[in-house]
Amino acid sequence: MAQLTYLEAIRQGIWEEMERDPSVFLLGEDIGVYGGAFKVTAGMLEQFGEDRVVDTPISESAIVGAAIGAALMGMRPVAEMQFMDFISCGFDQIVNMAAKIHYRWGAAVPMVIRGPAGAGVHGGPFHSQSNEMWFVHVPGLKVVAPSTAYDAKGLIKASIRDNNPVIFYEHKYLYRRTKEDVPAQDFVVPLGKAAVRREGSDIALITYGAMVWTALEAAESLAKEGISLEVVDLRTLLPYDEQCVLSSVRKCSKVILLHEDTRIGGLAGELAAVIAEKAFEDLDGPIVRVTAPDTPVPFSPPLEEFFLPNVQKIADAARQLAAY
Repeated sequence: MAQLTYLEAIRQGIWEEMERDPSVFLLGEDIGVYGGAFKVTAGMLEQFGEDRVVDTPISESAIVGAAIGAALMGMRPVAEMQFMDFISCGFDQIVNMAAKIHYRWGAAVPMVIRGPAGAGVHGGPFHSQSNEMWFVHVPGLKVVAPSTAYDAKGLIKASIRDNNPVIFYEHKYLYRRTKEDVPAQDFVVPLGKAAVRREGSDIALITYGAMVWTALEAAESLAKEGISLEVVDLRTLLPYDEQCVLSSVRKCSKVILLHEDTRIGGLAGELAAVIAEKAFEDLDGPIVRVTAPDTPVPFSPPLEEFFLPNVQKIADAARQLAAY
């Protein structure tokens, strides 16, 4: 079993799916000769040829439209957004075509749109957004956000094999910072299933993406104070694992909802509503959110650090909730 970075795990997963299924092909900006802005597709042009690794013009709407058409013709396109911020240029075709075709005439749309998202690398407001909730609100899509290298490989493979359009969020902060043993043999991580990353008994902390690691660091620190956090990694945001969320909340009776996305309209609001509806009598305190503030992501490194949730913010919320 080899140690792979989060980025290498995604690359290996895509590579294996291209070897396994000739209908899988890639398209995007600079993914061929250059190997992608972050090198996820490095070497794939040489291995699979220009018919299956297609460099496109700088036009996200064209990339998305071509992917939808190819999916309807029986192919399995994997479209790269150089940064997920620019997926907005293909938004209409994603939400009004890809997401609705199955409901309109029953056709499968097996396509993946993947790319780097998130902050922490001082990329500024156009290269750092967490815009996953634009798509979590759209029936017909699946939205995936892995936090570990193992999951990144298993989830990209599951996404490529899925017959629905999948939006695959890769947190760029994790690309080369997260590394672990990843099996070389074929495996998938099922879509729609959460993982408990750390067992706990006092507070259920529910999160996803890069914030999983921040949550685990906070849990380690708080354990020394006698506060036990259970860390739940959603892994898939649409459909999310409601059973796992409610089970953890009922076990701990208190809950913190954590994400890097801004607060209003963030996933924490939806989770809070479901918890209030279905587990209100199991709660021993208010539902607490730790999120980014409702501003664009700052370019200035000190301001970006202030913007992002961190261990201190989680610890402060946990101490307040534990004493409730």
